[in-house]
Amino acid sequence: MVRATYLLLLLLLPLLHVSATTTEPCEVDDDDFRCVCNFTDPQPDWSSAFQCVSAVEVEIRGGGRSLEQFIKFADTDPKQYVDLIKALRLRRLTVGAAQVPALLLAAVLSGLGHSRLNQLTLEDLEVTGTPPPPPLEATGPALATLRLRNVSWATGGAWLAELQQWLKPGLKALNVAQAHSLAFSCAELRAFPALTTLDLSDNPGLGERGLTAALCPHKFPVLQELVLRNAGMETPNGVCLALAAAGVQPHRLDLSHNSLRATAPDAPGCVWPSALNSLKLSFAGLEQVPKGLPAKLSVLDLSCNRLNRAPRPDELPKVSSLLLDGNPFMDPGAPNHQEDQKNSGVVPSCARSTLAVGISGTLALLQGAGAFA
Repeated sequence: MVRATYLLLLLLLPLLHVSATTTEPCEVDDDDFRCVCNFTDPQPDWSSAFQCVSAVEVEIRGGGRSLEQFIKFADTDPKQYVDLIKALRLRRLTVGAAQVPALLLAAVLSGLGHSRLNQLTLEDLEVTGTPPPPPLEATGPALATLRLRNVSWATGGAWLAELQQWLKPGLKALNVAQAHSLAFSCAELRAFPALTTLDLSDNPGLGERGLTAALCPHKFPVLQELVLRNAGMETPNGVCLALAAAGVQPHRLDLSHNSLRATAPDAPGCVWPSALNSLKLSFAGLEQVPKGLPAKLSVLDLSCNRLNRAPRPDELPKVSSLLLDGNPFMDPGAPNHQEDQKNSGVVPSCARSTLAVGISGTLALLQGAGAFA
């Protein structure tokens, strides 16, 4: 029973020893649905993580400390406790603010392979050391969604291929933000047969060349949605060329919140993916409709740009739904509009929307904290 308890902590944190302190770093809501732990105390009481055993959503942050001392638990064989792991209600897990040895991360993923976890988020982590040899077959969880934000890997661009080896096939959504490396090792990367959504937003240094390197050819055969908000994109044509090089056929493409400019006259032409039916170009600072857009779209979002007049029909593709809200010509009666336009070119309502995007994560954290008030 003692060993089972240790393994359970390994899966939730990863397993950490008990230290004497009166501080309670973990809190669970009244319904035992969401549990949040923040181990910031110099001598945290890791046993507090027991409160999360019955939770569906678990968020654990390690206070920025190294978990090297717990690498000995990486040798624990989770097969002895399959029934216990299967009994966990855990569906969504967030782990952040820690330095995690690659051996320990692999052990935790292997243990979680017997759970019903379907969404994993890693934030503000430094994965250190050499990973273990890859398993003969994936032993980790069958995730539907994987989110990573500000995660660094000692293995550089090989990190995705190595992480992929531990996850069962079936991943549908991958979100990678503030990445230290998106130059994937394409030769080592296997295809994602079920991945329909790839979100590389909030990587301002990515750019179109980086996108070409990240979109490994033939690795995303069923991709339907590609999100590139605030990802250093410069022109729609440049993105089109990257898509063509990778052979991906997304149905929806989001290029909003990039500083887009007109395509150079001598730029090579590009044929957009035939499956593309939705293109978002909002909050892109556009003063005119870019040339070289797809010939036909279901949705074209040009809202919250700097268009001073309505686009002419010959400037637009054949489109079923055209969104132009928040452009200066659509809001002529806004107070001090001329002054706002001179200073920023952004309609006040769009400026508020931009602020809302920036603080959305903070609001989410506050709302989560409010559940414990």
